[in-house]
Amino acid sequence: MGAAVTRAEPGPTGAPLQGRERQAVVRHLGADDRSSTRVRIVDGALRCLAQQGIAKTTVDDIARQAGVSRATVYRAFPGGRDEVLGAVVDTEMARLFSALGVCLGQARDLTAALIGGIVEASTRLRDHAALHYLAEHEPETVLGHLAFDESDRLLAAASRFTAPFLARWMSPDEAERVAEWATRIVLSYAISPSDRFDLTEPSRATWLVETFLLPGIEALGTVAEGPVATIGFVP
Repeated sequence: MGAAVTRAEPGPTGAPLQGRERQAVVRHLGADDRSSTRVRIVDGALRCLAQQGIAKTTVDDIARQAGVSRATVYRAFPGGRDEVLGAVVDTEMARLFSALGVCLGQARDLTAALIGGIVEASTRLRDHAALHYLAEHEPETVLGHLAFDESDRLLAAASRFTAPFLARWMSPDEAERVAEWATRIVLSYAISPSDRFDLTEPSRATWLVETFLLPGIEALGTVAEGPVATIGFVP
């Protein structure tokens, strides 16, 4: 069902990422074959969601947008529309994680990792056409994935992916906790955007990280070696 898989990726210097960092890099469905039928169908479904949402989207709509026949959709996804939509979620999560992996892998210190990750995730969520349409016209669909058990699963997945990158500067257990904090912050602003505080702006993300996240991390004693490196910022 369009599940994400992992693969080795080069680090910022060209050398392969090591240990848990390597395990966390995610590859989205069909990353090496953009013309594959399943990817075409998933991307066709994304266009449908961005234009008319889930309720009005049919298998015929998806097939039309993907440029394939209805039968082809069912051959690729025997479960029909629901299976396609499940693959859309899996693939878009994997695409987001892949972008975050590049960003976090290039960070030279904890501050840069937190700021870069928050900005990257916030920007991708803000610019996601299908998610934007659903949030505006079918909010119950989006909120359903952010409540109770679904929320816990989302936070756990994001934390498991992000933590290995942060573990370069703290213990693995504390890295998972900090990753969850950052994820909660991004999701809270994505659900309820603020005109006065935009996390897609590096300066605002820097202020938030340096004012709230880093002091909290230091208070917990999670930084492994010496003080946290910071990036200069004037509010």
